Amino acid sequence: MKIFLTGGSGFVGGAFIKSFAKEHDILAMSRSVKSDAAIKALGITPIRSSLNAVETAHLKGCEAIVHCAAYVEEWGPWVIYEKLNVEGTRQLLEVAKQAGVKRFVHIGTEAALFYGQHMRGVDETYPLALKSPFPYSRTKAKAEKLVRDANDPQGGFETIILRPRMIWGPDDQTVLQAVKGMAQAGKFAWIDGGRAMTSTTHIDNLVSAMGLALTRGTGGEAYFILDDGQISIREFLTSYLATQNVDLGKKSMPGWFLRGLSNVTEPIWRGLNLKSAPPITKFTAHIMSRECTLIGDKAREGLGYKPVITRAQGLKDISL
Repeated sequence: MKIFLTGGSGFVGGAFIKSFAKEHDILAMSRSVKSDAAIKALGITPIRSSLNAVETAHLKGCEAIVHCAAYVEEWGPWVIYEKLNVEGTRQLLEVAKQAGVKRFVHIGTEAALFYGQHMRGVDETYPLALKSPFPYSRTKAKAEKLVRDANDPQGGFETIILRPRMIWGPDDQTVLQAVKGMAQAGKFAWIDGGRAMTSTTHIDNLVSAMGLALTRGTGGEAYFILDDGQISIREFLTSYLATQNVDLGKKSMPGWFLRGLSNVTEPIWRGLNLKSAPPITKFTAHIMSRECTLIGDKAREGLGYKPVITRAQGLKDISL
């Protein structure tokens, strides 16, 4: 199958390439010389383009699009989240239909449901947070709605949404590196002791589901892609960072205090148009102090998904 991939130089896109480059003909969006090199090193062809600027010619002969690219930074102008996550997805859907692409696999997130609340025992019937106060959540929710609404099986165009939670594993440059950096700088503290329960998604499990979604699943539907079982944030991050010989310590701060602090400081930062992130963002303070336990039965039934690696084995594999 010929596939056009966005986010090929990132964690998820890169893992997809490593798993499927020999099985499929993959073209990957590239925005720079650096990205060109990273993509070529994985043995596939870079296509110089960017979100909001994909052309039908870039998609010639492609049967599927795997859309991994998104603005996932913890801090940034609302307009950038909107431009890349929403308008970038809208434009890609439009040219995909024009180019005759048959299937569009969108990498979503459980954060698209989040507006500050606990999410306990949530399945795919839970509503999107289209008015979330957090730019990442709101724009990912709006992007997912676009993907769902674009589904047109009668016109030969099907869309599938995969929703991982807290992606982790080899080559993780987000969760692992962010927490490691805070710990090494002496700035890490648990929120409410890290006792909030969470679901997680190992990168190998997500990539396996991405492969399944190329041909399986019901168009216009979303699927949570999860590791087996649930775990407390403290237990997970302690084990995860221990693979890098990093001790996260016992320092803790109450969630109510950090949420209140972020609710005060973030508007000040935005009002002053400061480029640096505030001490803690509202999104981080809220999502790391709330439970997020998800139900993955739909993916097992609709995609034939099952985890290819356990959490214990994944931690063992990345230990130094």
